[in-house]
Order: sequence, then structure tokens, then C-alpha cells
Amino acid sequence: MTLVQPYNPATGEKLDSVLATTPAQLQGLLEAAEAARPVYAALPAARRADFLDAAAEQIRAHTEELVHWAGLETGLPEARLRGEAARTANQLALFAALVREGSWVDARIDTPQPQRQPLPKPDVRSLRVPLGVVAVFGASNFPLAFSVAGGDTASALAAGCPVIVKAHPAHPHTSGIAARALQGAAQASGMPAGTVQIVFEPGVELGQHLVRSPVVKAVGFTGSRAGGLALLKLAQGRPVPIPVFAEMSSVNPLVIASSALARPNLAAGLAASISSSGGQLCTQPGLLFVPTGDAGDALLRDLAARLQDTQPCALLTRGIRDAYGQGIARLAEGAEALTPALPGDLPAASQLFQVPLEGFRQNPALAHEVFGPSSLAVRYDDPAQLPEVLAALEGQLTASLHADPAELPHLADVLAVMRERAGRVILNGFPTGVEVGHAMVHGGPFPATSDGQSTSVGTRAIERFSRPFAYQDFPDSALPPELQNANPLGLWRVVDGQRTQQAITQQAISPSEESA
Repeated sequence: MTLVQPYNPATGEKLDSVLATTPAQLQGLLEAAEAARPVYAALPAARRADFLDAAAEQIRAHTEELVHWAGLETGLPEARLRGEAARTANQLALFAALVREGSWVDARIDTPQPQRQPLPKPDVRSLRVPLGVVAVFGASNFPLAFSVAGGDTASALAAGCPVIVKAHPAHPHTSGIAARALQGAAQASGMPAGTVQIVFEPGVELGQHLVRSPVVKAVGFTGSRAGGLALLKLAQGRPVPIPVFAEMSSVNPLVIASSALARPNLAAGLAASISSSGGQLCTQPGLLFVPTGDAGDALLRDLAARLQDTQPCALLTRGIRDAYGQGIARLAEGAEALTPALPGDLPAASQLFQVPLEGFRQNPALAHEVFGPSSLAVRYDDPAQLPEVLAALEGQLTASLHADPAELPHLADVLAVMRERAGRVILNGFPTGVEVGHAMVHGGPFPATSDGQSTSVGTRAIERFSRPFAYQDFPDSALPPELQNANPLGLWRVVDGQRTQQAITQQAISPSEESA
């Protein structure tokens, strides 16, 4: 009998263990998911939307229980977890609205021209269809919004894909509550058994088996670079490779122009962005570019004082705590500490370092992510130095610029490099806090993600778990409603290159219709 043993990271005490899934049980989950796949995919969009709305309500109904256990298993503050619970429910509801409206399928219709010379033009109609069963790996730093009922699960279910979630071993109780909420919503909504399932495991073997299974057609992951790359290697080594949408590492560079140094709330905003949730946010600004001179010195003194006054926090897991200590040691070897160091066995203290631009250039290890409440200030003399340095960085989730808007034409080269290196660029703001909406992009070039063409937050995330599919010369009665002439769902569609909600009233008869 194998157990998953969670700990309270704030106290170190053992919490109640959870029985791990057995290999035989995992095989049963895979068979159930495969049986559910065609049934769930064929359901009308309105039925899937009702299920997602019911799931949102179930998360809201279980908020107290979720917040209680997530607090015990992660040490994160209650206010943060309540906000995350609301976000989890809201994004489920957001995807319900997206599915109910329906235009996300990107229906496109090219009507036929049988008399065209030298060759007739066929009737071709396309839309997005679900990939199949999706394996989702819960994140350590977001026990709700990026875990069992989080964005990967919500977007996969919205696309019409059954989901098997590998619960993060650090918070199995929270994960179990969320899974029961989703399964209750599925049962109440008449979804097929096997639509949402969960796997508990202290190690990696069952997760590896999930990725290797021919039943699974895509993977969603939020976590370390090592973990994401391991899953990517497994997926690419299959007889039939599958996509892995992994969010991995990012230092989120933040550039401060001289004109922004005197802003009264700059140091406070930076301190909050660096230290919030123990710095354990994927968009935490781990790299600051600060002008040399008295004004830059004053900003960093203020920032260091604010970080020093920040209450040290317990990091999510022992592995994260150990990695943070190693990262701080690496920074201390190559940069000047502006905050006092605390012994490694204490809760993680917020740390600030600085290094001259040339020293940063000569020590590439300083650009590596340190997951936790620390940041490195790189001191520069002239903004003209920055494009080359930014271009040498790896792919990022975000890049930020603090400057007077009137300066933007003079900083065009900086912004151009930021656009190449990041999935989102923020002006005069802070990268932490990712709005869940229709326009958000939470992704970026490798290694921020394994697939820089997608996002894991916002409604565009549904595209990851669907693919384009076309029908050619099918009779109208055999087409899905999204592609039928009458447009019974009232979707926005692209018909002969024009976006419209209008029905197709005059259409040449296709060969299939003529023969029918």
C-alpha cells in the first residue's frame, strides 16, 4: 500500500496521508476516459457549457473546505487562497460562456463553384475538434487555479476532451476536494463516467505512464523546467508523439528608465511583486534593470528596506526551499547583497542583489531563475546597452517597462527585443497578477513554455486541446450544426472569406448533394 504524505510547510507537521492510485486503478481510469471520449466530444456545446457552469458552482460551494486544506498543505495566506478559489470558479464559468457562444470553433466555409474552370471548386468546411483525452499535472504554487479544477482542466473540458489529473503530491487533500466537486458537477449534468478523473502518487511512475499511454493525446503542465522537459521527452519518444503544453521557467525582466525612478509607488509595487506569495509566482520579476546614479541607488535602498520588512514565509515544499537556498547562494557569489541573509533553515526571507551590467554579461548563471522572493538588479548606464543584453536572455512569460509614455519612441529597440523574448509586455505595471480573460497571453518562447504559440490563461487556451478538421463535399444534413447552411447556432463564421452570422441561402449544389 503506497501513501501520499503531505506536510504543512509552515510547521513541518505531517498531515493525514492519502492512499495512492495503483497501476491497475490507473489502467481503469484510462479505459474509462477512452470510453467517455467519443460520447463527451459529441455532446452539444450547450450541454458542455452547463457542465462547466455546474463545476463553477461546485467550486464556490466547496470554497471553505478548499481554502482550509489548501492553507494547511501550502502555507499560503487565506486571502490569497480565497482569491484563487474565486478565480478557479470564474474561469470555469468563463469557458462555459465561451462554449455556449460557440464561435471559438472557428467555423470556415468555402462554398463550391462546380462550373469553375479549369477545375471545379469543392465545398470545404472546417472547424476545431477536440484532441482526445488530456493529462493535466497539478502545479505546486497554485493548488486551485492551476491544478485539478484549474485552467488546463477547464480549457480541455471546454474543448470536449476528458481529463485525467495527476494531483500534486504536496496538496492531495485540496486536489481530492476539487476532483469531487468536478465529478459531482459531471454526474449532475449527465456527463459520461470518466469525463474527469484524478490520480494520486508520491512519485513520478504513474505520471510517466499517463504520458506514454496511447489513450492520452495531450498534456498540460505547470512546474519546473526539469519536470516539463522530462514530460516533453516522454511525449516525443512515443510511437505517436503528442503535444505537451508546459509552463516552466521565467525571470520576467523589468526595465526601469530614468524618468520612472522618482515615482512614489515604484518601490512599494516592486516589493509586493517580488515577495507576494513568497515569490512563488511564475511571473515574479526576478531581474530588474536599474539606471546607475543617485536616483537608482535611492530606489534600491527603499526597495531593500521594504523587502527586509517583509515577513519571511514558508516555501511550498522542501524541494522548493532547498532550490531557493541554492539560488540565493549562486546570486551571492556573483552579485552584491543589498539585504541581510538569513540562515537557510528559517522561512525564506526576501532578498535583493545588485550587479553592474558588465558583471551580469560575464556571468550567465545570474540570469537563471531563482524561484522564491528574490530579485537581482542589473545597473546600466545607457538604455542603448539594453537591447543586446535582453536579446541574450532566454524566452520569458513577461517583460516589463517603466517609462514615461513619451519616451516609448526612443525605447523602440528595447520594446522590440521584449516582444521577441516574451509572451506579454507590461508598461508601467508589475507582471504578477494575470487577468483571466479573452485577450490574455500567459505563455512565451522556450523555456518559459514548451510551446510559445499558445497560452495557459484566458479563453485562447482552448486552442491547445483542439485541432482543425475539414469536411469536403458533404451534404448539409451530414454536417455538424456549426457548419450547416442555416447556421442554427447563430455563430460568427467565415463564409467565402467574409465574417458573418448570416445563413447560406444560395449555394451551388455539391456533387454529394446531387447524387443524394
